[in-house]
Amino acid sequence: MVNIPIIHGYNVVIIPILVGLITQTIKFVVFTAKNGLKWEYFFTHGHMPSSHTAFAVATLTSIGYYEGTTNGVFALACIFSFIIIDDALRLRMYLGDQGRYLNMLVDQLNIDKKKFPRLKERIGHRLNEVIVGGIVGFVLTILLAKILG
Repeated sequence: MVNIPIIHGYNVVIIPILVGLITQTIKFVVFTAKNGLKWEYFFTHGHMPSSHTAFAVATLTSIGYYEGTTNGVFALACIFSFIIIDDALRLRMYLGDQGRYLNMLVDQLNIDKKKFPRLKERIGHRLNEVIVGGIVGFVLTILLAKILG
């Protein structure tokens, strides 16, 4: 019988992808429970938990778990995780604010709604959504790393 090795070298990539998909599924279930079933919710941005944060933390954690924390790759993962989390938390909130203000202008000026459709106002994450996303990303990564070896 042929012994097929587990794909350890790819776990650093596979685990964050799985964590991102699982987190997005959790978000879909939570969002559906609150708002009813609409399949486009699976691809929505914002809301609980932050998939971007979970993915970034999962990448950072899996690199630290498999490659160690004393190398350049881990340092780069820290930097990019910070940028991704900052984007999810702060920068995309500004986009949502701009969408809200533009929607208010369209409403107040009685502009044709077909010509200027309503913009999404909830693109970024609140702090608690980012924190939960980070916790989910870390915990799922450790669990999957233990399972996959």
